[in-house]
Amino acid sequence: MNQRAFSWLFLICLAGITPDLPAIAADGQTWNQWRGPQRNGQWPGELPQSLSNLELGWERPFQPSYSGPICDGELVFTSETVDDKFERIVALELDTGNVRWETQWEGAIQVPGYAAANGSWIKSTPALSEDALVILGMRDQVVCLDPETGDIRWQVDLAQRFGARRPPFGGVCSPLIHDQAVYVMGGGATLKLSLADGSTIWRTLADEGDEDDALSSPIIATIDGKLQLVVQTRTRLCGVDLADGSLLWAQRIEAYRNMNILTPLVIGDRVFTAAHSGEAHCFEINCEGNRWVAEEVWSQRAQAYMSSPISDGNTVYMHMKNERMTALDLDSGEILWTSQPLGKYQSLVYSDSKILVLNSRGELLAVEANRDRFQLIDQAKVANDSWAYLGIFDGGLLVRDLNSLKVYRF
Repeated sequence: MNQRAFSWLFLICLAGITPDLPAIAADGQTWNQWRGPQRNGQWPGELPQSLSNLELGWERPFQPSYSGPICDGELVFTSETVDDKFERIVALELDTGNVRWETQWEGAIQVPGYAAANGSWIKSTPALSEDALVILGMRDQVVCLDPETGDIRWQVDLAQRFGARRPPFGGVCSPLIHDQAVYVMGGGATLKLSLADGSTIWRTLADEGDEDDALSSPIIATIDGKLQLVVQTRTRLCGVDLADGSLLWAQRIEAYRNMNILTPLVIGDRVFTAAHSGEAHCFEINCEGNRWVAEEVWSQRAQAYMSSPISDGNTVYMHMKNERMTALDLDSGEILWTSQPLGKYQSLVYSDSKILVLNSRGELLAVEANRDRFQLIDQAKVANDSWAYLGIFDGGLLVRDLNSLKVYRF
C-alpha cells in the first residue's frame, strides 16, 4: 500500500469510518461499489489535474442502465437491461475493453408513467468483494456471481421470499458486502443475507406501511465507537445493529411523498441527510449508557432530491432539487455559497481539496472544495445522458451514460 493510501485510511479511521478491508487492493483501494470504497464519494487516489487532457481509452455500446460502473483494477463491471426483458452483467478488461464474460437473467419491469422519464432499466450499482459480485435487480432479485467467471452462485427473489409487493420503482438499492454478508434494502425491509448462499440472517425495519420499497442505499460506519448499519428508509433515518438487526436509533425524515433517496453521509459521530422538498438535517449520534440518542444539531431548507452529498470533514457539498450545488457548514448548517444551475443530477467525487462533478447532461466539472465560493477549475463533455455514478480507477475515469461505457485516462 502506498503512503498516500495509508494516510487516507488513517484519516478515515479517525473520522469514524471503518473500511471493509477485503476491498483494499495491493496499491490502495478500488472503486468496488456504490459511491466508491467507503460509499461516501471519496477517492484515496489522485483526480485529474486538467480535464482537457483526458484521453478516451475505449468505448463500448450497451443497452440502458443507471448502474454505476465498478472496477477491481483489472476488470470493469457494468449492467444493462436487454430488450426490456433481461438484466445482464458484463465484465470487461480495463486495459482493452474486451468482454471477459457476460451473464443475464429475466428481470425487467415497467415503472409507473410518472417515473417513466428515468426509465425501467436497472439502477442498482453492484458490490464487489475479493470473491463475489452482488447486484439487486429491478424485480427485487439479489443475484450473486463469481467475478472471475460470471457464473451465478445464487439468486434470491426477495418479494417472493418475504411475501412483499414488488417495488413499483423497481429494486434500486445498491447492496453492500461486509464480513461475508450482504446488506440490502428489499423485500419490504432491510436485510442481511449470507454471502455464501443467500440465506436470510435477519430482516428488520419491515414497518414502513404502504411505502415499504427502498429508494436509498445503506452504509456501514463506526459511530460513537460502534460499527453499525446506517439506513435511510422512506420515512426514517436509522442505525441498525449489524449482529442482530435491532434498531439502535431512529429519526423521522419528512419528504415529499416519502421520497427519501439520498445515501446518508456519516462524518465522525454526525449523520447528514436531506429530503426531497423537505429539509437538510444533521444529527449527532451517541450512546448514553445502553441508550442510543440521535440529537438534531441543525436543520434548514436546503432541499435535495436524488444526488447524494460529499464532505471534506468541515463542509457538506450537495446538489439540490433546484439543480444548484451548495456548500453547507457542518457545524452550523449555514449556507456558504450556492452555484448556478448545473443539471438535474450529479454524481460527486472528492479527493484532496478537489471535487469531480458528473451531471446528467454528461458534463464533467472539476470544482475546488472551497468554503468561500463556487470555484470551477475545468469542464469537459464526456457523455450524453449520464445518471450512473462516476467511477474512478488509478489514472482514469469510468463513465456510464445511458447507452455506452467509456474509459478515460489522465
